[in-house]
Amino acid sequence: MQNLDIEKGITILDYMIGWMRRHPSYESVVLAISEGVENQVFVEVANRLDVPYFVGDEEDQLGRVIESGERVGATDITRYTTESPFTCFELIEEAWAKHLDADIDASFLDHVPNGASFEILSLKALKKSHARGDTRHRRLGVSLYIREHRNEFRIREIPTPDNLRRPEIRLTVDYPEDLVLCREIYNALHDQAPEIRVAEIIRYLDENPNLKKMVGRYVDEGLESMYL
Repeated sequence: MQNLDIEKGITILDYMIGWMRRHPSYESVVLAISEGVENQVFVEVANRLDVPYFVGDEEDQLGRVIESGERVGATDITRYTTESPFTCFELIEEAWAKHLDADIDASFLDHVPNGASFEILSLKALKKSHARGDTRHRRLGVSLYIREHRNEFRIREIPTPDNLRRPEIRLTVDYPEDLVLCREIYNALHDQAPEIRVAEIIRYLDENPNLKKMVGRYVDEGLESMYL
C-alpha cells in the first residue's frame, strides 16, 4: 500500500494491477487477502478497483491462492507479492503460450532481479502441492513443494535473456531503503508507466550505482528467500 508516486497517490498495488490489466494472458486479477482487521484495506482497494478477492487463512498462503483461482474459474495462475512492483512482463505472453501449449505444471522465470521474476502454475499442481506438502509448503510460498519435488511435475524453465540475468539487483520492498529505491526508479521512468520494462530499470541503476549501493546490505538476504 506504499506510494510509488507520492504526489499522485499511485501505490505499488495500483501500479501492479494497472499493468496486469493490459496483458491479454490474464483473464482475471484476484487479490488473495489474509484474514485480519489490518488487511481490510486490501478489501477496500479491491472494491475501489473492481477486482475480485478472497479472504482466507493467514497461515495458509497456498490455500488462499488456490481458493482465489477457483473463485474466478482459473486453470493456471501467476502469483505476485504486493512488495514487488516491477515484473519482467515483457516475457509473459510467450511464456504463457508455451506453458499452455505444452500442458506444463509450472513455468519458472528465475535469475532475474530480485522481485522481477514470475512463475506460471497450474491449479491442478497447486492442489497436489497442498495435499502432499506440509505446513511449511503451505505457508512459505506457493511453489515451494513443486521446487522441492520436481520429479512429480512437468516443469519448464523460462529462458532468461542475458540483459535480464541480474539477480544481484534488488527490486522488492521490505525495508525503507527499498521503498526509496523503487520511488526513484518510478520517478525517473514514470513516462513508461504502467509498463516500465525491467531492462530499462537495470540500465538506469547501472547508470546510478549509488542507488544499488543503498540496498546492497539486503541483497544476500533477498537471494536466499527469492522463490518463497
